[in-house]
Amino acid sequence: MSAPAPSPLAVVDAEPLPRQEEVLTEAALAFVAELHRRFTPRRDELLARRAERRAEIARTSTLDFLPETAAIRADDSWKVAPAPAALNDRRVEITGPTDRKMTINALNSGARVWLADFEDASAPTWENVILGQVNLIDAYNRNIDFTDARSGKSYALKPAGELATVVMRPRGWHLEERHLTFDGRPVPGALVDFGLYFFHNAQRLIDLGKGPYFYLPKTESHLEARLWNDIFVFAQDYVGISQGTVRATVLIETITAAYEMEEILYELRDHAAGLNAGRWDYLFSIVKNFRDGGAKFVLPDRNAVTMTAPFMRAYTELLVRTCHKRGAHAIGGMAAFIPSRKDADVNKVAFEKVKADKDREAGDGFDGSWVAHPDLVPIAMASFDAVLGEKPNQKDRLREDVSVAPGDLIAIDSLDARPTYDGLVSAVQVGIRYIEAWLRGLGAVAIFNLMEDAATAEISRSQIWQWINAGVVFENGKTATPELAREVATEVLAAIRAEIGEEAFAAGKWQQAHDLLLHVSLDADYADFLTLPAYEQLVG
Repeated sequence: MSAPAPSPLAVVDAEPLPRQEEVLTEAALAFVAELHRRFTPRRDELLARRAERRAEIARTSTLDFLPETAAIRADDSWKVAPAPAALNDRRVEITGPTDRKMTINALNSGARVWLADFEDASAPTWENVILGQVNLIDAYNRNIDFTDARSGKSYALKPAGELATVVMRPRGWHLEERHLTFDGRPVPGALVDFGLYFFHNAQRLIDLGKGPYFYLPKTESHLEARLWNDIFVFAQDYVGISQGTVRATVLIETITAAYEMEEILYELRDHAAGLNAGRWDYLFSIVKNFRDGGAKFVLPDRNAVTMTAPFMRAYTELLVRTCHKRGAHAIGGMAAFIPSRKDADVNKVAFEKVKADKDREAGDGFDGSWVAHPDLVPIAMASFDAVLGEKPNQKDRLREDVSVAPGDLIAIDSLDARPTYDGLVSAVQVGIRYIEAWLRGLGAVAIFNLMEDAATAEISRSQIWQWINAGVVFENGKTATPELAREVATEVLAAIRAEIGEEAFAAGKWQQAHDLLLHVSLDADYADFLTLPAYEQLVG
């Protein structure tokens, strides 16, 4: 057999990494190049379609279920493919980036699934992109260990039967990978992440009794799901594995996707595993799409918008009904609490909230839910065990009692809460702290006992932008203005400097984070994604 032709892809402006040649093989790069050649033009068209749809929402301030796909929704005969054994029980899923320590801890956590994240919990430095792939290959080969240099503690994998099943999340369609180019043009980050992972691991995972499973982020329409389905069909043929081996769970984390849940499952039906209901990205999407809609679309403080808010309840109940009608898993939202090693009282209150949240999800019919920390796995597990018992899921609960009208999903003013000045301070505070860590290459960041990712920064800056543009008057009589936001940001930055000391402050990227948060929060032209201007400033 002749050697593969040299790949047309070029690695540019990237410092060589240890073992990168194991990931960036000629054969793997040729596969990614073929994905790019075949599918990036359609991706570009779909990104343009997003902008057109946003303009239409700005004009009408409404959304509805699609009339052109009514027949798909009305046809009760179709179902998604049955879940493979490794994905049939998903009662607790842990999320996190693919650094070496997290890879071991997540696989060992006792959760049924690990969402191995190349997206919101991972700042896309070249090191994170490539070494994350190395870590997953090593994990599947059981060639992974880690010793913490500070504590001296060593980490190693448990026996294979005790490890979580991996569901990998590539980057969203909007992000490029600047270090990998084709004829001088960056390849979409989604195709890089998916392509390298799939090429190296699809057969290896099959041999382990599992398969190449994916979470698809930031999806905005069924046409985007169709693109992914076509990619899966091509990829399976390319490496010679059976059609339907790939399984994908779609995050319904945009308001437009919430109106196309059935169509998204239909497009992916041979490869669909389920849908997931998130919170921060979903709220961010509501602000982004309805930012011109006036006072009735102004969200209160982010922590006041719980999953029990009427419009959020409509979204989650519709998701459960839709999934179970079509034989798919319905996966609930994130418990982001990070236990304190110092404050048992903080933990007690937080654990009670986590339990109540997971009890609600299990009671509503969800088949599983997310946690951000191993200590939360037993709490979430107990909630779902109480409802599921020995059953792997509760897809038999069809929730035919649920009826959601189009207006229910965007009835933001049904929530009896208002933005507060403390909410503004919190948005600035969390935004600066998260962006500073992201610019240092960290995507999952513990802030005030919560594990935050890029979605947190997106909702924070979106709320600042929305409140200013809506002229919100806070309970203390102050009006949300650019000047007030700058004043708060100055105070927050000074407080951080005093808290961590001059040396640590100077060593970080605090001023840069402050400036970037204000830029995306105050600019008249609302940036579609914070990570786009942030990526331009990310070193590595």
